[in-house]
Amino acid sequence: MSRQTQSPGTFRYLILSIGTFFVLQAMVIVLHEFTHSTTAWLLGEMKNPFDIVWGNPVIMTCWDEGVDYTQIFKHGDDWQGAIIGFMPIIMHSAAVTVALYLMGGQWLPKRKWLFNIVYWLTVVNLMELIAYVYMRAFSGHGDIGNFDRGMSLSPWWIFLFGSAALTWALWLFYHNALPRLQDLFAKDHPTTAWTILVMTSFLLFLWGSGIRVMAHVSGSQRLFGLIGVVGFVTTVWAFKSWSGTDAKTTPKD
Repeated sequence: MSRQTQSPGTFRYLILSIGTFFVLQAMVIVLHEFTHSTTAWLLGEMKNPFDIVWGNPVIMTCWDEGVDYTQIFKHGDDWQGAIIGFMPIIMHSAAVTVALYLMGGQWLPKRKWLFNIVYWLTVVNLMELIAYVYMRAFSGHGDIGNFDRGMSLSPWWIFLFGSAALTWALWLFYHNALPRLQDLFAKDHPTTAWTILVMTSFLLFLWGSGIRVMAHVSGSQRLFGLIGVVGFVTTVWAFKSWSGTDAKTTPKD
């Protein structure tokens, strides 16, 4: 297949995927904050679940759920603070679990454009988990920090057990979902397959986690953002040989 034949398809898919990703990212960010505020409202710790602080949906800055954790912990409502802080992590984890199940089955891969949406939605949810579990478990604040404080837990519990579960989910994602997407959109098109791999790893480990942590987290915790650099290089190298040529699925007309 010539470069002239591959490039237009690669470029169109890249533009389409970037647009899809940013729309899904904005939706998930809003859902993340509303998960905090709605949980706080249901537990009687917030008067209005719509009182979130709206930020930039593209670069993911200045967002806040509007929950006053200082007052929650001051009043001794530790377990409420823990649940409110951790609920979005549960939401992201559930979304990834369901998506991996669907992408690993037979029904979704036969609907290539729906598969594409679910794939990039999974990327959005995974990058949130990567940022919180791999890189911010020891920050002492934020979602994981509030959970640890409310439950009186060492951050090592979330880091060790959370990292183990997340690493397994990433393995399933790269081993099963990535090649299926490449097979659906980049079969016999190595340039497109390579683009999908690099874009996936960049968004997961750098855009949504590594760069954000290194740019916005203070102190030594910032160095955890380097995990994103290692993750990006490792996954691109480990899965670079996949060219999307193994026909695992047949897209539905």
